[in-house]
Amino acid sequence: MKRAVVTYRNDKKIGAYADALRSAGIEPVLVNPEAAFKSLGGMGLVLTGGTDLDAAMYGAERIAAADEPDRERDAMEQRLLKEALERDLPVLAICRGMQLFNVTHGTGTLLQHIDGHKTPHDVAIYPDTRLAQIFGAGLRVVNSRHHQAVERVGQELVISARAADGVIEGLERSDRRFAVAVQWHPEDLPADKALFAAFCEAL
Repeated sequence: MKRAVVTYRNDKKIGAYADALRSAGIEPVLVNPEAAFKSLGGMGLVLTGGTDLDAAMYGAERIAAADEPDRERDAMEQRLLKEALERDLPVLAICRGMQLFNVTHGTGTLLQHIDGHKTPHDVAIYPDTRLAQIFGAGLRVVNSRHHQAVERVGQELVISARAADGVIEGLERSDRRFAVAVQWHPEDLPADKALFAAFCEAL
Protein backbone atom coordinates (compact mmCIF):
# COMPACT_ATOMS: atom_id res chain seq x y z
CA MET A 1 0.00 0.00 0.00
CA LYS A 2 1.13 3.56 -0.69
CA ARG A 3 2.15 5.54 2.38
CA ALA A 4 2.18 9.19 3.42
CA VAL A 5 3.46 10.97 6.52
CA VAL A 6 0.66 12.86 8.27
CA THR A 7 1.71 15.55 10.74
CA TYR A 8 -0.49 16.48 13.69
CA ARG A 9 -0.59 17.62 17.31
CA ASN A 10 -4.07 16.74 18.64
CA ASP A 11 -4.84 13.01 18.92
CA LYS A 12 -8.58 13.71 18.88
CA LYS A 13 -8.49 15.42 15.47
CA ILE A 14 -6.27 13.12 13.45
CA GLY A 15 -8.83 10.36 12.84
CA ALA A 16 -10.71 12.05 9.99
CA TYR A 17 -7.49 12.62 8.03
CA ALA A 18 -6.35 9.03 8.56
CA ASP A 19 -9.75 7.66 7.50
CA ALA A 20 -9.83 9.80 4.34
CA LEU A 21 -6.36 8.62 3.34
CA ARG A 22 -7.12 4.95 3.99
CA SER A 23 -10.30 5.26 1.92
CA ALA A 24 -8.12 6.50 -0.95
CA GLY A 25 -5.72 3.56 -0.61
CA ILE A 26 -3.01 5.32 1.41
CA GLU A 27 -1.60 4.09 4.72
CA PRO A 28 -1.04 7.12 7.00
CA VAL A 29 2.17 7.31 9.00
CA LEU A 30 1.21 9.58 11.91
CA VAL A 31 3.95 11.88 13.14
CA ASN A 32 3.74 14.47 15.93
CA PRO A 33 6.48 16.74 17.29
CA GLU A 34 7.36 14.25 20.03
CA ALA A 35 8.30 11.60 17.46
CA ALA A 36 11.97 11.21 16.57
CA PHE A 37 11.20 11.36 12.85
CA LYS A 38 14.03 12.45 10.62
CA SER A 39 13.04 11.96 6.98
CA LEU A 40 10.11 11.21 4.70
CA GLY A 41 12.06 8.38 3.13
CA GLY A 42 10.25 8.73 -0.18
CA MET A 43 6.72 8.94 1.25
CA GLY A 44 4.26 11.72 0.51
CA LEU A 45 3.40 14.41 3.06
CA VAL A 46 0.06 15.58 4.45
CA LEU A 47 0.08 18.75 6.58
CA THR A 48 -3.08 18.93 8.69
CA GLY A 49 -5.04 21.62 10.52
CA GLY A 50 -4.40 22.94 14.01
CA THR A 51 -3.34 26.01 15.92
CA ASP A 52 -1.92 29.20 14.40
CA LEU A 53 1.61 29.41 13.06
CA ASP A 54 4.19 31.45 14.94
CA ALA A 55 3.91 34.94 13.44
CA ALA A 56 7.69 35.26 13.65
CA MET A 57 7.88 32.76 10.76
CA TYR A 58 6.73 35.53 8.43
CA GLY A 59 8.30 38.49 10.21
CA ALA A 60 5.26 39.67 12.19
CA GLU A 61 4.35 40.22 15.84
CA ARG A 62 1.64 37.94 17.22
CA ILE A 63 -1.68 39.71 17.84
CA ALA A 64 -3.89 39.03 20.86
CA ALA A 65 -6.41 37.02 18.79
CA ALA A 66 -3.74 34.53 17.68
CA ASP A 67 -2.88 31.26 19.42
CA GLU A 68 0.23 30.73 21.47
CA PRO A 69 2.89 29.44 19.05
CA ASP A 70 3.69 25.75 18.75
CA ARG A 71 7.27 26.19 17.59
CA GLU A 72 8.13 22.49 17.78
CA ARG A 73 5.36 21.64 15.35
CA ASP A 74 6.18 24.59 13.10
CA ALA A 75 9.82 23.51 12.86
CA MET A 76 9.02 19.83 12.26
CA GLU A 77 6.49 20.53 9.53
CA GLN A 78 8.61 23.12 7.79
CA ARG A 79 11.58 20.74 7.73
CA LEU A 80 9.48 17.94 6.24
CA LEU A 81 7.83 20.26 3.73
CA LYS A 82 11.18 21.54 2.50
CA GLU A 83 12.38 17.95 2.10
CA ALA A 84 9.25 17.00 0.14
CA LEU A 85 9.55 20.00 -2.17
CA GLU A 86 13.26 19.50 -2.75
CA ARG A 87 12.74 15.82 -3.59
CA ASP A 88 9.49 16.41 -5.51
CA LEU A 89 7.48 14.17 -3.21
CA PRO A 90 3.69 14.68 -3.25
CA VAL A 91 2.35 17.22 -0.75
CA LEU A 92 -1.23 17.83 0.37
CA ALA A 93 -1.56 20.76 2.78
CA ILE A 94 -4.85 21.41 4.62
CA CYS A 95 -5.95 24.52 6.57
CA ARG A 96 -3.01 25.33 8.89
CA GLY A 97 -1.00 23.22 6.46
CA MET A 98 -1.79 25.63 3.62
CA GLN A 99 -0.70 28.55 5.76
CA LEU A 100 2.62 26.85 6.49
CA PHE A 101 2.91 25.96 2.79
CA ASN A 102 2.58 29.67 2.00
CA VAL A 103 5.04 31.09 4.55
CA THR A 104 7.63 28.42 3.73
CA HIS A 105 7.85 29.87 0.23
CA GLY A 106 9.96 32.90 1.03
CA THR A 107 7.79 35.99 0.91
CA GLY A 108 4.50 34.45 2.05
CA THR A 109 2.64 36.13 4.92
CA LEU A 110 -0.66 35.64 6.77
CA LEU A 111 -3.58 37.72 7.93
CA GLN A 112 -3.72 36.93 11.64
CA HIS A 113 -7.48 37.31 12.03
CA ILE A 114 -10.49 37.32 9.71
CA ASP A 115 -14.20 36.82 10.38
CA GLY A 116 -16.80 34.73 8.62
CA HIS A 117 -14.87 31.59 7.69
CA LYS A 118 -16.32 29.08 10.14
CA THR A 119 -19.29 27.96 8.01
CA PRO A 120 -19.82 26.32 4.60
CA HIS A 121 -19.35 28.76 1.73
CA ASP A 122 -18.57 28.86 -1.98
CA VAL A 123 -15.10 29.04 -3.45
CA ALA A 124 -14.23 29.70 -7.06
CA ILE A 125 -11.73 27.18 -8.44
CA TYR A 126 -9.61 28.72 -11.17
CA PRO A 127 -9.16 27.11 -14.60
CA ASP A 128 -5.81 25.64 -15.63
CA THR A 129 -4.90 24.57 -12.09
CA ARG A 130 -4.43 21.18 -10.48
CA LEU A 131 -7.55 21.79 -8.38
CA ALA A 132 -9.51 22.37 -11.58
CA GLN A 133 -8.21 19.08 -12.96
CA ILE A 134 -9.50 17.36 -9.82
CA PHE A 135 -12.83 19.12 -9.21
CA GLY A 136 -13.46 21.16 -12.33
CA ALA A 137 -13.27 24.94 -12.55
CA GLY A 138 -16.05 27.09 -11.10
CA LEU A 139 -17.95 27.36 -7.84
CA ARG A 140 -17.77 24.66 -5.18
CA VAL A 141 -19.14 24.54 -1.62
CA VAL A 142 -16.46 23.94 1.02
CA ASN A 143 -16.36 23.81 4.82
CA SER A 144 -14.11 26.27 6.60
CA ARG A 145 -13.18 26.74 10.24
CA HIS A 146 -10.23 29.12 10.28
CA HIS A 147 -9.55 32.65 11.45
CA GLN A 148 -6.21 33.19 9.72
CA ALA A 149 -5.60 33.29 5.99
CA VAL A 150 -3.00 33.90 3.30
CA GLU A 151 -2.11 37.56 2.85
CA ARG A 152 0.93 37.85 0.54
CA VAL A 153 1.39 34.76 -1.63
CA GLY A 154 4.74 33.02 -1.35
CA GLN A 155 7.24 32.77 -4.17
CA GLU A 156 6.59 30.09 -6.83
CA LEU A 157 2.99 29.59 -5.67
CA VAL A 158 -0.12 29.86 -7.84
CA ILE A 159 -3.56 30.78 -6.47
CA SER A 160 -6.02 28.03 -7.40
CA ALA A 161 -9.15 29.05 -5.46
CA ARG A 162 -10.72 32.06 -3.72
CA ALA A 163 -13.80 32.72 -1.62
CA ALA A 164 -16.28 35.41 -2.66
CA ASP A 165 -14.78 37.82 -0.12
CA GLY A 166 -11.37 37.48 -1.75
CA VAL A 167 -9.81 35.13 0.82
CA ILE A 168 -7.38 32.73 -0.85
CA GLU A 169 -8.63 29.15 -0.47
CA GLY A 170 -6.19 27.22 -2.65
CA LEU A 171 -2.49 27.34 -3.54
CA GLU A 172 -0.26 25.05 -5.55
CA ARG A 173 3.05 24.70 -7.32
CA SER A 174 2.89 23.92 -10.99
CA ASP A 175 6.54 22.83 -11.11
CA ARG A 176 6.01 19.84 -8.79
CA ARG A 177 4.21 16.60 -9.58
CA PHE A 178 1.72 17.24 -6.76
CA ALA A 179 1.96 20.19 -4.35
CA VAL A 180 -1.59 21.27 -3.52
CA ALA A 181 -2.88 23.26 -0.55
CA VAL A 182 -6.47 24.04 0.43
CA GLN A 183 -7.77 26.22 3.25
CA TRP A 184 -10.88 24.11 3.89
CA HIS A 185 -11.24 20.60 5.36
CA PRO A 186 -11.70 18.01 2.59
CA GLU A 187 -11.23 15.16 5.07
CA ASP A 188 -14.75 15.95 6.37
CA LEU A 189 -16.43 16.09 2.95
CA PRO A 190 -17.28 12.83 1.13
CA ALA A 191 -17.61 14.90 -2.06
CA ASP A 192 -13.93 15.83 -1.77
CA LYS A 193 -12.60 12.27 -1.90
CA ALA A 194 -11.29 13.04 -5.39
CA LEU A 195 -8.59 15.23 -3.82
CA PHE A 196 -7.25 12.31 -1.78
CA ALA A 197 -7.53 10.03 -4.82
CA ALA A 198 -5.42 12.46 -6.86
CA PHE A 199 -2.86 12.62 -4.06
CA CYS A 200 -2.75 8.81 -4.00
CA GLU A 201 -2.24 8.67 -7.77
CA ALA A 202 0.77 10.99 -7.42
CA LEU A 203 2.48 8.79 -4.80
